[in-house]
Amino acid sequence: MLFEAMAETVAIPEASEALTRVERLAVRLGRVANESPMAVALQDKFLRSFTYSLVRACLGQRSLYEGLDEVIALNPDRGVVFATNHRSFFDQFAVLLGLYLTGTHWCRTIRFPVRSNFFYERPLGMVINHGIAGGVMYPPIFRQAERASFNKDAIDRLVKALAEPGVVIGVHPEGTRGKGPDPYEMLPAQPGIGQIALNSKAIVLPVFMQGLSNDFLGDVRDNYKPGIRRERPIIVVMGKPVDYSEFTTSKPRPTLYKKCADLIRAKILELAPRERELRAQCLAGEIHDDDPRWVVNRPHSALYAGLREG
Repeated sequence: MLFEAMAETVAIPEASEALTRVERLAVRLGRVANESPMAVALQDKFLRSFTYSLVRACLGQRSLYEGLDEVIALNPDRGVVFATNHRSFFDQFAVLLGLYLTGTHWCRTIRFPVRSNFFYERPLGMVINHGIAGGVMYPPIFRQAERASFNKDAIDRLVKALAEPGVVIGVHPEGTRGKGPDPYEMLPAQPGIGQIALNSKAIVLPVFMQGLSNDFLGDVRDNYKPGIRRERPIIVVMGKPVDYSEFTTSKPRPTLYKKCADLIRAKILELAPRERELRAQCLAGEIHDDDPRWVVNRPHSALYAGLREG
């Protein structure tokens, strides 16, 4: 009730009449959860306790990370964008698990922009977003042309947020989930991630991952299945920051946004052969269960993903 009352006081664009009542409430709640200082502080505690514990319990036993130490060692002076391939609804939560379990000191605020068609258009989507993910699936991206003003506003908010060190945003360059038979292919990149990068000058880290499905309960069961690391591990390969400086010397425009997005997509795909190699090693039993790349083998807090001192 408190958050709903607060949400009623949050202004949204004049085009709000294009939204349904549920959508208007969802957008307002998203604004409160991610832009009110008090709510953001509560959101952080919720993510580091309930959400982190849930994701670790569901995915932790079979999640292997490469490149995570290099990510932890960063000392970013501005926001960071994790650009990942998109095969599962839960991809970004694998990134969250790696950052929180290892106590990545510079990761302080997380946002996952998301297509609006479930989390902002249906009451159940709102419940999942706020009841499980603390509202971090924000801001929404709408498909309808008459709601374009909301998408422009969403980009502006992300760019503004990325000026602050400690902000982490997870983005799928493809814009939608890949459903083709080859998990090592990606859909064409959409210009949005290029626009975010070029206008914010954020640090962009490419990530390629495989192993998650869209069957949440099935993934939870698999996490406790004996030998799952030899059958269907979750493998997350994190790359070095993308150098997109060649596009920053000219005034940002749509053609540059697309070129920058294509570059980021290419850098994600460059990590795919390494993921394939690691997967083959896991299936062959060449990566032992005590390997520190299995994320649960790393030092961590059992119940709370606390921040380390930077």
